[in-house]
Amino acid sequence: MNYSRITIFAGHYGSGKTSIAVNYALWLKQRHQQVVIADLDIVNPYFRTKDSSSILQHSGIKLISSVYANSNLDIPAIPSEMNTVFDTKDCYAVIDVGGDDSGALALGRYNEKLSKDDTAAFLVVNKYRPLSRDVQSTLEIMSEIQSAARLKFTGIINNSNLGVATTAQDVIESIPYAEKIAELTKLPLVMTTVKRSLCKGLEPYIKNLFPIDLEEYEWQKKQE
Repeated sequence: MNYSRITIFAGHYGSGKTSIAVNYALWLKQRHQQVVIADLDIVNPYFRTKDSSSILQHSGIKLISSVYANSNLDIPAIPSEMNTVFDTKDCYAVIDVGGDDSGALALGRYNEKLSKDDTAAFLVVNKYRPLSRDVQSTLEIMSEIQSAARLKFTGIINNSNLGVATTAQDVIESIPYAEKIAELTKLPLVMTTVKRSLCKGLEPYIKNLFPIDLEEYEWQKKQE
């Protein structure tokens, strides 16, 4: 898989972009000495990159996140360390963008720096989330994020899943949805992410599979 020095993951709430960002950072760490993951999901109610801080620390990946992450305060604060993503050229960076306008606007302030760097921006889509069940709704979400963040997506990631209840058939049935989004946006379908236990059985049917571990305990078991 081709990859850039800076990789951005964005999508609507519940799309699963944070889980992908963490798994992707761990994948990058197997290939590069310095990897950093920055959490711009600056509103608190949903799963945060900081929830995986122990996994990231154990793997030697630097986490940049708001001091208010995982607190009961919803304060849109961007960590000052964010500039290291752009200033440290020998480091590979993953950016997890918030699922609302606040997170996308936070990324927008770095538009000039991103445009001058080797950057990929992926829209994470999930057919099984209430607000993105159909192609048109997903395209509207995409437009809103691009406008707020002042960036253009370079690829689509199909992360259609039902959590731990996801079956191989659920993933297969999501492919036409993801392919239609790719067709209408003229963007490549970069990968389809699946929980690791389903990956082998789906390899004959789906291209560019990327296995992910959905639950933190799965990572912990690997270290035991």
